[in-house]
Amino acid sequence: MSSFPVGDNSIIGAGSVATKDVPSGVIAAGNPCKIIRKITEDDKYKYKRD
Repeated sequence: MSSFPVGDNSIIGAGSVATKDVPSGVIAAGNPCKIIRKITEDDKYKYKRD
């Protein structure tokens, strides 16, 4: 079984199957795993707990 590198600060969805490298700073999910979107600076404030 081969493994594929996942970049720093990336989020991989549960149950996803990575069939190629995942770059840094993205959200990826699915089977096969696909990039959904980049993680932005706005995400830090949108999902920050008070």
